[in-house]
Amino acid sequence: MRRIVSFVLAGGCGFAVDAAVLSLLVAFTPFGPFAARAIAIAVAMAATWGLNRTFTFGRSGRTLADEGVRYGSVGLLSALLNYALYAALLLSIPQLRPLPALAMASLAAMAFSFFGYARFVFRRS
Repeated sequence: MRRIVSFVLAGGCGFAVDAAVLSLLVAFTPFGPFAARAIAIAVAMAATWGLNRTFTFGRSGRTLADEGVRYGSVGLLSALLNYALYAALLLSIPQLRPLPALAMASLAAMAFSFFGYARFVFRRS
């Protein structure tokens, strides 16, 4: 249970980073909500790797590079799922704002990423 709570807290921090970067990019750059979200996902993924490695799962026993590649692979698949849901929501519900779409898509991708990280990335080799 502690691992799930830590994962949710790390994910909450990642969500805050994602939302802040998305909001700043949409407000202060020429990026629209789609390009801004791709950048925001990458920044949030780097933040959650550090948090999950330190507080949720611990170090995997693999090299930092191997662990990073594995984390990035699961994170990329999760991000693609997240982004696809985000885009589908915005395109299918035109009045929906980017942040609520972000919240819904992020929750849907959370279970996938937890099991991927726990079984593929941080499981002791």
